[in-house]
Amino acid sequence: MQPAARLAAAIEVLDEAIASARAGGPAADVLLARYFRSRRYAGSKDRAAVRAWVYAVLRHMAHDAPDGRAALIAWARAQEPELLELFGAGGHAPAALGNEEAASACPATENPWLPEWLEAGFLRRFGAGWPEQRAALTGRAPLDLRVNRLKATREEARAALQAEGIETEVLPFVANGLRAEAGAPVEKGGAFARGLVEVQDLASQLMLAMADARPGETVVDLCAGAGGKTLGLAAAMENRGRIIACDIDPARLERMTPRLSRAGVTLVEQRVLHPGALDDLAGRADRVVIDAPCSGTGTWRRNPEARLRLTPERLSAVTAVQDTVLAQGAALVRPGGRLVYAVCSLLPDEAEDRVEAFLAHTPGFRPVDYRRAGGGEDLPESVALRPEWLAVAPASHGCDGFFVAVFERVC
Repeated sequence: MQPAARLAAAIEVLDEAIASARAGGPAADVLLARYFRSRRYAGSKDRAAVRAWVYAVLRHMAHDAPDGRAALIAWARAQEPELLELFGAGGHAPAALGNEEAASACPATENPWLPEWLEAGFLRRFGAGWPEQRAALTGRAPLDLRVNRLKATREEARAALQAEGIETEVLPFVANGLRAEAGAPVEKGGAFARGLVEVQDLASQLMLAMADARPGETVVDLCAGAGGKTLGLAAAMENRGRIIACDIDPARLERMTPRLSRAGVTLVEQRVLHPGALDDLAGRADRVVIDAPCSGTGTWRRNPEARLRLTPERLSAVTAVQDTVLAQGAALVRPGGRLVYAVCSLLPDEAEDRVEAFLAHTPGFRPVDYRRAGGGEDLPESVALRPEWLAVAPASHGCDGFFVAVFERVC
């Protein structure tokens, strides 16, 4: 593919990604994979170039951009103006710029990145620091790894990755974290295939540190999905005890099975959630971990099109789900046990507001200061609105945006 044809392909994918995001459809990575499956002539360099443009535009575009062409033109004018020369270049190039497009001098950065109603939530948390956080959310996320201590030490895993040509550095704050260069082919290598490492952002590893699951305990992973947190809990428990991994979607749980096998994890029981599915665990769990469904605002570097999905109605719906799973999880905790609530969100609506509502309506639980919740890790400074909760953010901590609160059942 010639550069002009690549640009036209990027516009085509962007059109679909923008429309899909606003309609609640498939994510951009799914659409890219689908696009190239039907275009076998596109080589690896073609796919890389189109993917890079698509994600760069999605990260920077105005929230109300009408379509992929308008979004790419605005981004190119601000970031790579030489790309504008490819419009109308003939062959498979995108159509020439119209008079209005050619005359426009408004770069993407001058258009509103968020609607006012949504920006207000970020300002509530970050105040004058919001522009720095917003800029960080338009960058590319790093590639963080969690070493599986069931199979290797951190240094053994580093050595195995290095032998495959992948250099890493040690992550701060967590005992088993590594960071590789973004885009490193970790999942194609032998260290990954043997279960020595899992891809997991530093923020999620901080949540595991605060969960502080211990060998021999009964732990419920209430929103387990494909099992990223489940695997971390199992390693912390040294594969001894009992983990009940739950989700409402059987397909997500099925994707966990090969991951458990690769990691050497044997203590996990999978359950599809339905009325009565956890009745036998009421008041018996040592720890209940809830990585709740959320807006995903903390992961916009990885899923930039998610910014276009969020509406007041969708946010209201997801906060109602969060209240529900908190109540469900609380019913499972034994006296003296702990409840861990987390969301990959930067919005107080899904974080402090939810846990304060939980405490107001759920007697018998008290908050545990995050600095005392973990297993001895030197945890980072928080940007939460209350000092006992942990909130991290891309510009402040170099990881995904994440919020974690820990409660203890006292009666």
